[in-house]
Amino acid sequence: MAGLGRGDRLLLALAVVLSAAAGATSGARAGALVAFVVSALAIAVLAALVGRSVDQLSERLAPGATGVLQSALGNLPELFIALFALRAGLVAVATSAVIGSILANILLVLGLAFLAGGLRHGTQQFHAPSVRLLVTLMLLSVGVMLMPSLTAALHTPAASHEVGLSRIAAVVLLGVFAASVPASLRGGVTSQGAPGTGGAADIDRPAPRWSLALAVTVLTVTSVAAAAVSDWFVAALGPAIVTLHMSQTFAGLVVVAIAGNAVENVVGVRLARQGKLDHALSVIVNSPVQIALVLAPALVLLSPVVGGATFTLVFAPLLMASVFIAMLVVTVIVLDGESTWLEGMALVGLYVVIATAFWWG
Repeated sequence: MAGLGRGDRLLLALAVVLSAAAGATSGARAGALVAFVVSALAIAVLAALVGRSVDQLSERLAPGATGVLQSALGNLPELFIALFALRAGLVAVATSAVIGSILANILLVLGLAFLAGGLRHGTQQFHAPSVRLLVTLMLLSVGVMLMPSLTAALHTPAASHEVGLSRIAAVVLLGVFAASVPASLRGGVTSQGAPGTGGAADIDRPAPRWSLALAVTVLTVTSVAAAAVSDWFVAALGPAIVTLHMSQTFAGLVVVAIAGNAVENVVGVRLARQGKLDHALSVIVNSPVQIALVLAPALVLLSPVVGGATFTLVFAPLLMASVFIAMLVVTVIVLDGESTWLEGMALVGLYVVIATAFWWG
């Protein structure tokens, strides 16, 4: 296709091959484990293409629109997986995937970024006020998201109204996101990026190459493909869980979260290794903010429409404790505006221990 660079063509070819392979192996004859692995790889590549097309599309619209588009469309693969998991009755996969996406970014990806950047450049500095603002917004968003869980864990009178409370929390979270949109469009300081950036995807991107028609076409096709592959992925997930002897919670917390966040994983670590830590943090920290502000409330409001189990913001106590500990550690680490490879190793180590604790359920 005209306008696509070499890397874009390779990514598109991989998406086509892996998506076709996922469809071909989705039957029981090919084996659930093979279908699971192939579809997971396909989702990661499709997520990368969604990110690329959103970048190119936002460049044609307005400088500040990138963050808005990323928030609305960047998490489509994860949204599809969670909705199909709810329809298949894999409630633990859907709920743990939301928390897992937050943990994967603020512990695993941020830790790898600090580790890669620190080993190559030593102690690195970043713009602390911008990062503190993002972390504060993430703390507030996660706090709102976890309130229904606390009411259930403490057996308060609101515990018997978890659906209603979750929907109110979802509306509040989407309202906070909507309030951030005007500032984002003006290029101000919002959850979509550092001061004046208009979004994480403004970072280090090449000159626009795609036409508007091409960007819309790629975004539409990859979104539809992501929906189809997500259905196949969830269909293979149940048998794969049994074959691999892992729990539904671990599958959502680790496997789904890492596959759905493949773009941020690669881009964030690469930018940190290049010495662009401010840009890396914008990419990495924005993702969990968008999970809390957009993805989680969208699941609450959409799950009754698509059928299957109803998604609420009531999470298992260990999931709540894990995300609280992670938020506390990350907040302390970013206060001084510096990062070291040892801090990165500690964050990765904490993620490994948390993930291991959920292997059995």
